[in-house]
Amino acid sequence: MSANSYETMMVFSMTGGEENIRGLIEKFKALVEENGTLEGVDEWGKRRLAYPINDEPEGYYILMNYTSGPDFPAELERIVKITEGVLRSLIVRKS
Repeated sequence: MSANSYETMMVFSMTGGEENIRGLIEKFKALVEENGTLEGVDEWGKRRLAYPINDEPEGYYILMNYTSGPDFPAELERIVKITEGVLRSLIVRKS
């Protein structure tokens, strides 16, 4: 099984507060580390959204770069979708 490089952008809700955002970042970092190699987490921080999502004008952005097997991104996406506090996410395979 060959490993691929991936990039995942996530936007977290600001309503849960700073501690909730920290918890989400740690949760997803741990999940990636269990299933692949985390190359870096780039925290973009609080940004204004292009349009309100769930009536929220701002979100907390993070970008994760990692390598993993080809099955992990689908599992990560499934977990992201059921996690409270994640407004949007995008997983991209890097060539």
